[in-house]
Amino acid sequence: MLQALDILKVAHRNTIEPTMNLLHMKEQHIPGSIQYVIRRYYAQQQWNSNDTGMLVYHYSEKTPNENFLELRYCISGNKYCFEKSCAQCSELPTQNCSGKHETVDVFSFHFSSKFLHQFVHNVKLSNRKDEVLAFKHPNSFTKIFPVCSRKRMSLDSLLNHSYTGSLENIFVNAKVHELLLYSLECLVDEKEEGFSCKFLADESGRDRIYQARDILLKHIGDPITIKELSRKVAMNECYLKKGFKEVFGTTIFDFYQQQRMEHAKYLLYEKSLSVTDVSALLGYSSISHFSAAFKKHTGLKPCDLIK
Repeated sequence: MLQALDILKVAHRNTIEPTMNLLHMKEQHIPGSIQYVIRRYYAQQQWNSNDTGMLVYHYSEKTPNENFLELRYCISGNKYCFEKSCAQCSELPTQNCSGKHETVDVFSFHFSSKFLHQFVHNVKLSNRKDEVLAFKHPNSFTKIFPVCSRKRMSLDSLLNHSYTGSLENIFVNAKVHELLLYSLECLVDEKEEGFSCKFLADESGRDRIYQARDILLKHIGDPITIKELSRKVAMNECYLKKGFKEVFGTTIFDFYQQQRMEHAKYLLYEKSLSVTDVSALLGYSSISHFSAAFKKHTGLKPCDLIK
């Protein structure tokens, strides 16, 4: 019987199993950005395995430029229909359709040490999670962990959304950011005691933080101030900043800049837009300001990504 752990061990390869039919694949290989491959399979044999995640930490003191962190997930239970011509689907077998089938979805996200440096360059390393992000942990390791409801929702959304083009890129970048944060929590040795900000214990408080994140993404090319953002979500500025940092593990400014620069990589490399066009689309007042911000964030010049 096929097991999730077996699939995760070979998730970085092009093929998984001869008994798995590939239904859908999406991948990204933009230099200096997150490298990922998402595959959806139809299992021809019985599938009975729990959703599973794997964190692969590769460290080499002699070749630091080759250090990387990889997240892999295998989840099941989503539905896929082979018949594309159904006008109205009742999810029941018909003459020409055998109904919806459960899928096995496999995800692989590759983060270079250079990419992850942005999250720890001004952070005091206080636990194993920070040491791993900064590649200060001296030994390679692999850790298996269960897929909690938060990770599951983020993974499901990567295969079940209606965004296309640039909006899809912005959406996927934000979801991968969530997955990285949630998955690294499994490395923290301290007992989880919930949120330290008391207002986050209330669901409405958490909803407003997520609403703030969504507003930032919608304003990816139209910068918005924290004061304006706090008014839109009806939350005190101080609470908003503290709550955002606790929920997403980063400041509002750093999150926004990270998302803007990741989108810039996509526009430059995948869409082959000019530096002038990308600068304007992201709301920069001048090309020089954009180029400086891009170089600071990525270590690259914008022109380095133009094909």
